[in-house]
Amino acid sequence: MWDWDYAFHILPELLNVLPITISATLLGFLVACLLGLPLALVRRSRNKMISGAAFAIMEFIRSTPLLVQLFVLFYALPIYGISFSPMVTGVIGLGVHYSTYMSEVFRSGIEAVPKGQWEASKALNFSARRTWMSIILPQALPPVVPVMGNYLITMFKETPVLSAITLVELLQTAKAIGSGSFKYLEAFTLVGILFLLLSYPSSLLVRKLELRFQRK
Repeated sequence: MWDWDYAFHILPELLNVLPITISATLLGFLVACLLGLPLALVRRSRNKMISGAAFAIMEFIRSTPLLVQLFVLFYALPIYGISFSPMVTGVIGLGVHYSTYMSEVFRSGIEAVPKGQWEASKALNFSARRTWMSIILPQALPPVVPVMGNYLITMFKETPVLSAITLVELLQTAKAIGSGSFKYLEAFTLVGILFLLLSYPSSLLVRKLELRFQRK
């Protein structure tokens, strides 16, 4: 049966590790964005070998489970002298995995920019850097913000897999609490509620942004 007193007793312990879960999500998202944009540009390369190689790498990463990639980073690489802390491994794993999705988001935004904008910048003799920074990216990025928001929420809900590499986040803490008291119901239910409380408002915000851009 549900024990309210026990639930309120363990809630502070879960809240204490919530910043770790949020930090892993935000840092992973930052890595995904920083890698995703260059990947999108490489995918648009006129050199078919370069574009094809980028596509193959992205498909491989997308087609293999995130958990497997985390295991390789955390358990296999140390055999070759490359090791990271659980937090760094989680951030790298999330970031690299979702950069392949973010690259397609960025690419769709870039390709949605009217061709006339490229022609106008060329007619004005703008440099490639100025064209991208002043004309293309300011038009390409705002419409894809809602999609980026959806991936951010998805990454947040994926963080429980980081417990498999010993990162002490929400799920790992709930498992430890449950194993110590043999009361798993309250711990896991509270974890689910915390994810819901943080994800649902974010989903509503993303939906509002989608409607706003659709009206434009």
